[in-house]
Amino acid sequence: MSGALRRTVIRLLEKRDQRRARKAPPPDTREIRILLLHAYGLGGTIRTVFNLAAHLAERHDVEIVSVVRELPDFFFEPPPGVRITYLDDRVNGRKGLLNRFRSRLTPPDEAAAHWYTLKTDLALARYIRKRRGGVLIGTRPALNLLIARFAGPEVITIGQEHANLPSHGEETQKQIARRYGRLTAVATLTETDLRSYEKALKKKRPAHLVRIPNAVPKLNGATAHRTAPVVVAIGRLAHVKGYDLLIRAWAHVHRVHPDWELRIYGSGARHDKLQASIEKKELTGCVRLMGPATDVGAVLAEASINVLSSRREGMPMTILEAMSVGVPVVAYDCPTGPAEIITDGHNGLLVPAGKIHAMADAIGRLIADPDLRTHLAENGLVTAKEYDMSAIGPQWEELLTACSAASPRSGGTASPGS
Repeated sequence: MSGALRRTVIRLLEKRDQRRARKAPPPDTREIRILLLHAYGLGGTIRTVFNLAAHLAERHDVEIVSVVRELPDFFFEPPPGVRITYLDDRVNGRKGLLNRFRSRLTPPDEAAAHWYTLKTDLALARYIRKRRGGVLIGTRPALNLLIARFAGPEVITIGQEHANLPSHGEETQKQIARRYGRLTAVATLTETDLRSYEKALKKKRPAHLVRIPNAVPKLNGATAHRTAPVVVAIGRLAHVKGYDLLIRAWAHVHRVHPDWELRIYGSGARHDKLQASIEKKELTGCVRLMGPATDVGAVLAEASINVLSSRREGMPMTILEAMSVGVPVVAYDCPTGPAEIITDGHNGLLVPAGKIHAMADAIGRLIADPDLRTHLAENGLVTAKEYDMSAIGPQWEELLTACSAASPRSGGTASPGS
């Protein structure tokens, strides 16, 4: 699109939004639409969004809109009372000419930019523009930015951050600073990330900038007995999860505790590299790549220790899930999240980020001391209750109430180049 044509389109949209603002009814939260990249997949964001949607559906009309659908069936059980629709069906591959071209509306360094195309650009812009009220919630920068650009003034717009601001690419951060101020609210998971957003959005901030952590999903399975010689790690097999570091640490653990086993649950692009590392370090049989955890509660119930080896996180749910079933946690003190959940020596062990020998020592310490495992687990159970939906749900209702009390947004559609 040429610059002149783009400016003409933007002016027309701005004038239309001004008319919409004058005619807009009072904001309301009866209808809530949550935009999610891939509701059919496997991942922590999907699980926590499903958990939140189920809670909101008790009082609101809730729909999850999946940008794409690449699998015929859901990996996670859909939340009760929530409709799930999709915009681009890719079960049999990407179809149509527009799917051959990359998105023009998604920052190229957004972590999921390769998922977005011209087809999804048009589908999302059309869907967002059609909303005439209610609430639109985005769940990653690409979606939050689109909502900020195209939502009408009568729509309550909320951008969720499921990672943390510094983890995003430079261009993505620039667009966040430029456009998130047009949202009604931005919700971070941690206090640390809230401070990052307060600084980044100092010039133009949304009406509400809050920290609301994810709630712990209720898990199947009993409370762990913590007697089996099993350590578990759960998460996608990606560089950010630090499993390469964990395998190197386990080589030291194995020398002292050869009867213990490390089970890594997840799937992802690094499977073959991790398996090769396991074999190279002669850990086959004591380090196992288990595939996706279809029942996280059952997996944790069989464990005595949970490990988080991530290089960075948003707010790691595996820590809270482990705590909720009485499994003590060892975690790298990575940005962000672990240090806001774990008090070292009280409800878990914090290890300096990336330090392999320190991780091995902490795991070995818990293996050798069952009483410490019990102490950390009992305190972890108390911590997990602070993140129950009975505590987190009211924070969302409070935010929605505050957003609905505001007048309709007066700004027009933002220029794609602004």
